[in-house]
Amino acid sequence: MSRRYVIHLPVVANDLPAAQRLARVVGRWMTVLPMMDPGGTTVSTEDDQNVRHWVFCDAPMPGGRRCLLRPDHDGECSRRLRH
Repeated sequence: MSRRYVIHLPVVANDLPAAQRLARVVGRWMTVLPMMDPGGTTVSTEDDQNVRHWVFCDAPMPGGRRCLLRPDHDGECSRRLRH
């Protein structure tokens, strides 16, 4: 059995893109905390929480970190936003 615990923090948005955008902002902001793992962030509809949509690419990168771009991003993975 794992010794890690996951905190489920419900936050409400009006549609899937808005939920994913908010989750990305919160996930990136929370990286100031060493225990935060934003790569596993997903969103779902309130009525069907078993169907989850990824918020980050989450591909492994050198140094044990994960990609923080959108799941469908173009180009190489990164820990920083591309403008």
